[in-house]
Amino acid sequence: MKKTIEPWTCLSRETVFEHSPWLTIESHHLRLPGGKEISDWKWVKTPDFINVVAVDTEGLFHCFRQQKYAVKGITLAITGGYIDAGEDPIVAAQRELTEETRLVSAEWTALGAYPIDGNRGSGTGHLFLAELCQYVGGEVNDDLEDQEKILLTRSEVKEALCAGEFGVMPWVAALALALVRLS
Repeated sequence: MKKTIEPWTCLSRETVFEHSPWLTIESHHLRLPGGKEISDWKWVKTPDFINVVAVDTEGLFHCFRQQKYAVKGITLAITGGYIDAGEDPIVAAQRELTEETRLVSAEWTALGAYPIDGNRGSGTGHLFLAELCQYVGGEVNDDLEDQEKILLTRSEVKEALCAGEFGVMPWVAALALALVRLS
């Protein structure tokens, strides 16, 4: 028989820092299931985002080599971006895929939505697999990033994952989930 696990209850919240829309820090007053209260639990709010594993009609994975401020050195990456206010995650995923790669896909699989930090929040990542991607032409919108688009085979993606070449956790999770889904 499974043990019943009760949720924590937020009794109140107060914003202690705001730099909208990128970062808000709140102080929460919580009650734990046993009755204990925590009066100053920090909660971090950042925008929700998407990541897309893009696989073309030849089975190649569309990735990037790029620099990210939080990652030392060059990292491999997949398509990603923030979800605009009121935007559905799948719409954001489709928009970002086309903006960053000039690819479109008619075959989308949601791989799940996951909070970045189970205790502090920090936004939710919505992960997707886009299969049978096709190039539609046009100019790539690369925002602030200096990046190089690269194509990898499934075995090269697995090898790069195992070697730690993808430097950000949501990218690793999205690729691992996509590889499971594709096998």
